[in-house]
Amino acid sequence: MQLHLKKLNRLGGTVRVISSDKGTEFVLTLPLSLATFRGIKVFAGGHPFFIPLRSIDRVMQIINKDIKTIESRAVLEIDNEPIAVVSLAKILGYGEENGKKSDTSQLVIASASGIRYGLLVDQISGAQEIVVKNLGQQLRRVRHISGASILGDGMVVPVINCEDLAATISGMEHLPSSAPIQSSRDKQRSILVVEDSITSRMLLKNILEGAGYLVETAVDGVDAMMKLKLNPVDIVVSDVDMPRMNGFVLTEKIRADPTYADIPVILVTSLDSREDREHGITVGASAYIVKSSFDQSNLLEVISRNIQ
Repeated sequence: MQLHLKKLNRLGGTVRVISSDKGTEFVLTLPLSLATFRGIKVFAGGHPFFIPLRSIDRVMQIINKDIKTIESRAVLEIDNEPIAVVSLAKILGYGEENGKKSDTSQLVIASASGIRYGLLVDQISGAQEIVVKNLGQQLRRVRHISGASILGDGMVVPVINCEDLAATISGMEHLPSSAPIQSSRDKQRSILVVEDSITSRMLLKNILEGAGYLVETAVDGVDAMMKLKLNPVDIVVSDVDMPRMNGFVLTEKIRADPTYADIPVILVTSLDSREDREHGITVGASAYIVKSSFDQSNLLEVISRNIQ
């Protein structure tokens, strides 16, 4: 019993015991941010994602030549109804896979906000019940992502926001442009992600690796300086509010060292005051992105603009 109570406390839950002449009642309360639901695990751009089962109409294998182009949009006729078909990898900013082509594709038919659409994915791995955690105040708004689940092996798997996808697909001209995938490993640019939150760190790592970059991670500024000495990178993406050495101090140290002075530093932080923004630029940050308005396509665009 004591072991179960410890697990409950770690999840941020509470237990209340109510005793009466009729017996004893145990009331367990868990935060909504840890709600469970069933989702289908898919792979897109080589990365795993969960799609809520409640938004899925069906999954199927299609013949690629059945996809038609109408008014510059990919359309497939399902149940005598033309529906828009998009690549999940591309819409998330991962670009298209350059691997072996096939005559068939895996398709997930989803519905949200009154819009029915098809998502092309690399692989469908089946349904399972998962615990979903929100991304916290630091990443309140990541486009097309509603939360994340941590699997038994420690892997962080983002959960798709089907309503966001529906809004994007209904206005295809607003699709985010993705950074080009590098054709060979030796041409890949390297990025050091500095973030003390494991959820944010792994999410950024997945986004950047999906865009074709080689990614090294560090848990704070001290760890980042050690990583830079061992393996200099092309660009640094760092949080600000971290233990031991924050992002402002890290940026100052990078700019003060002739070896790393020219490396662009992008600060991605929840600190959104005018003073914090000005401080970031003063210490030498190449760009300052506020997490509350975080959008992965904007991050990729800023990186592409600053990388040498």
